[in-house]
Amino acid sequence: MPWWSWMIVAALALAIEMFVFDAQFYLVFFGISAAIVGLLGLSGVDLPDWAQWLTLSVVAVVTMVTFRKRAYELVRARTGHVEERLTVGDRVTVPVRLEPSQTCRVDYRGSSWTARNVDERPIEAGREAVIARVDGLVLMVRSAA
Repeated sequence: MPWWSWMIVAALALAIEMFVFDAQFYLVFFGISAAIVGLLGLSGVDLPDWAQWLTLSVVAVVTMVTFRKRAYELVRARTGHVEERLTVGDRVTVPVRLEPSQTCRVDYRGSSWTARNVDERPIEAGREAVIARVDGLVLMVRSAA
């Protein structure tokens, strides 16, 4: 095969891995191997077809066995979650009357949270409350007044 056909195979394998499959990193190594065979042809190394296919296979298997686990863990370790600290003392608006020890949903930093009134008096609807502490996914709030 001519060198440019190996580059097309490499580009297709990488594109399919990126846009069709869920990043399992099998076609990536096949694509890299095809690119290596194509670069060998471009640099003037004239291999017969059977040697090109053998090179493709050996390089793909060796790189997959050597690097796939590390590459997969590196990509999968990134969850896209941005760590944002909750700030004790921030204020939230309570949409309903919140009796002591009762819970309701409040909006805080663009998300809906469960808020529990840890004060001894109720918080009226529409009033602000102060975050006293955080327990898991529950904001413990007190009256801001």
